[in-house]
Amino acid sequence: MGLNWVLFGSLLYTLLVFLHWGGFAIGLAQAQSATFNVDASSKSARVMPDNLFGIFFEEINHAGAGGLWAELVSNRGFEAGGKNTPSIFDPWVQIGNDSNIILSTERTSIFERNEIALKLEVLCDKNAKSNPCPSQGVGVYNPGFWGMNIERGRLYNVVLHIMSVKSVDISVSLTSSDGSQNLAQHSIKGQKFSGWSKVEFKLRARGTNSNSRLQITTSKSGTIWLDQVSVMPSDTFKGHGFRNDLASMLSDLKPGFLRFPGGSYSQGGTLMNAFRWKSTVGPWEQRPGHFNDIWNYWTDDGLGFFEFLQLAEDIGALPVWVIHNGISLNDQINPSSLPSFVEDVLDGIEFARGDAHSTWGSVRAVMGHPNPFKLRYISIGNQECLNGNYRANYLKFYTAIKSAYPDMKVVTNCDGSIGKLDHPADLYDLHVYTSASDMFSKAQLFDKISRNGPKAFVSEYAVTGNDAGKGTLVAALAEAAFLLGLERNSDIVEMASCAPLFVNDNDRRFNPDAIVFNSNAQFGTPSYWMQQFFNYSNSATYHPSTIQVSNYPYLLASALTWEDTDSRRKYLKLKILNYGSAAVPLNMSMSGLETTISSNGGIQAVLTSSKLSDENSFQEPKKVAPVLTKFAKAGGKMSVMIAPYSLTSFDLLLDKQNLRSSI
Repeated sequence: MGLNWVLFGSLLYTLLVFLHWGGFAIGLAQAQSATFNVDASSKSARVMPDNLFGIFFEEINHAGAGGLWAELVSNRGFEAGGKNTPSIFDPWVQIGNDSNIILSTERTSIFERNEIALKLEVLCDKNAKSNPCPSQGVGVYNPGFWGMNIERGRLYNVVLHIMSVKSVDISVSLTSSDGSQNLAQHSIKGQKFSGWSKVEFKLRARGTNSNSRLQITTSKSGTIWLDQVSVMPSDTFKGHGFRNDLASMLSDLKPGFLRFPGGSYSQGGTLMNAFRWKSTVGPWEQRPGHFNDIWNYWTDDGLGFFEFLQLAEDIGALPVWVIHNGISLNDQINPSSLPSFVEDVLDGIEFARGDAHSTWGSVRAVMGHPNPFKLRYISIGNQECLNGNYRANYLKFYTAIKSAYPDMKVVTNCDGSIGKLDHPADLYDLHVYTSASDMFSKAQLFDKISRNGPKAFVSEYAVTGNDAGKGTLVAALAEAAFLLGLERNSDIVEMASCAPLFVNDNDRRFNPDAIVFNSNAQFGTPSYWMQQFFNYSNSATYHPSTIQVSNYPYLLASALTWEDTDSRRKYLKLKILNYGSAAVPLNMSMSGLETTISSNGGIQAVLTSSKLSDENSFQEPKKVAPVLTKFAKAGGKMSVMIAPYSLTSFDLLLDKQNLRSSI
């Protein structure tokens, strides 16, 4: 989804501000004039980290399974019920009554790590007089993840593995949720599958339904086995299996890094259910999947280690791998077993970075990526610093990784902001979940922290609690204050990302989230749009600035120079946060500029709304979203009005070329 906003006139923007806030009082409350002074000289400038702002993906809220990963079939390998049979095979549902068909699971699959297959004993027959099949046939259907989104004219790749006692007459269809609307259909007739066979074909939809299902039916008696059934749209993001609209929203953030596969998800509630990278690579049919015991749902692991690395590459981000360090939430390994876990991580790094002829690099190459991925960051676990075994485990991982890959940056879970660490690290991980008012105050969190030692990685931040709702304006503004503080302290803060990233609206396990979606639609919360104001902070040049106003402690600001890598044009970007209820006349002054600000003016973007509690929704996806206007009075000195409870930015072109905004 691109950001093709219309540039409204400045007069319209003034009207919008009045409509937004005129209801607060009879006449708009106004603070005293404020001054914003920017030292834009190269002498005082500082280049910010290349990867200051990025994204953090965790398999929570069905973010991947039923979300970013475009697979439409849920429990495609029938493994979710466990290895013991008979087992449940939800959400697959029988079509026909028990006199016509019997469904059961068996350990008869051709795949060693995916033993379970579905057996269909068809008792009826269309030609039988005593027990004819119903007109629609009998079989099984899969509703996907709260309905499959099927769109007219779109092509879908279907794969299923099948075995049968005699020749079959099977219909594979995409239908409405009740089966009454047939959107696409393919027939498999006259073939006998005496051994397991992979059947592949494409379906082109002749109708649209966002609550569809896959159904496999027959009217011929006999026994059929099914396994590893997949339906994927043919037009995924860059052809790599990611849902187009959701992956595009990630790309639009221009993230410097992608932290994966999660925080607690990477640990697992137990060792048995932790994310194990080796079980998530190779052909998808051979991946065993695992139960996400942190957030209580099954994952087929189609979105595995390789796919995370590929996603990072596709959106121009560096991968940050959160490894399992032998400690899960409720159990941990015996220290004597740690060497095998260390070796497993080294194998994973070789998979990502090794030569295509190396043991694990060759596996990556076979999967279609002969060139190494740019894995440069390893985070050793997630939030285990207080565990008694963490430091000992950490040091063994750290030593082994640095010995084999000296350039790898290693992240510790222990907080280096509260004192000197007792172990070596390149970065320390910090999580910030708090109220809106406290998040605003944390704009100064790093101001007085030592400039020596490892740098900070704020891998998870979010406003939570009552004022956060499902993603409110006030939460976004408070988070903006925090990010402005990170920019100011980017000499000791190297990376930051919000959490969580995604939520399927049918499975909310954490609020708020940056991106909300269902089977066919999506929208960004105010926090998502707020992050767009920081799109070009990575690698930008930071300029020191001061903002002054009497008796109004609600203004924060930053100034930086960023370059459009395509056009090579440079912009001066000014960001001003007003976290108070008064409109503020602001006099801005830029000194030390080595080039003039273009007379073409600039682009102003404003994020605000009529209420602090305002949220976006499927009905109003951009109720709280930036409004862009052309700013005609650009120059070294400018006077503007900053709306109450707003985040405002100005992108000022530093030559005489055409304008663009960083948002």
